[in-house]
Amino acid sequence: MANQDAAFGFKPVRHLTGGDFQTEEYAIANNASASIFTGQVVEAVAGGGIEAAAAGDTQQLGVFGGCFFTDPTTSKPTFKASYTQVAAADIVATVHADPNIIYEVQHSGTGTAAMNNSAFDFTGVAGSAITGQSTSELDTSTTSTTGGFKQIGISKDPNNSDEASANANAYVVFNTDEHVFKLTTGV
Repeated sequence: MANQDAAFGFKPVRHLTGGDFQTEEYAIANNASASIFTGQVVEAVAGGGIEAAAAGDTQQLGVFGGCFFTDPTTSKPTFKASYTQVAAADIVATVHADPNIIYEVQHSGTGTAAMNNSAFDFTGVAGSAITGQSTSELDTSTTSTTGGFKQIGISKDPNNSDEASANANAYVVFNTDEHVFKLTTGV
């Protein structure tokens, strides 16, 4: 059966050690222009904050999980599943920053178990303005020995595990040379 083509970004599903996965809080600069969606890869920036990552970035920090800020119009505390440019000085993002979290993500092309332990970048930084969900995918065309993520298996999702057709979901972890907590240099 063909897989559903419904990209959802990177969804944390479990931890390599079997334990619980946690989130960390990071600042987003006041009035930052790039949107960030739940399930989108973010990168660390100097000074301790985050911004949307681009494919191939080597200072990836984790996956965005929403943000809190004081709405400048209503002065009320606000949670959003996505960040869009807002003039607020107290924007705090929730980030799945642990490099040992396993994520489920959809392949942009035909992903197979033969690709396990191969590395990939991601593609896509857009998302839904309605749900706040990312549409990032694993870039099937970038399979190599380097890249932001290492595939460790094909998803068990019955609607997206057909290796014979495009858009199978895969389980991935951050690659050692791409996650900021595993780098030997600063940001």
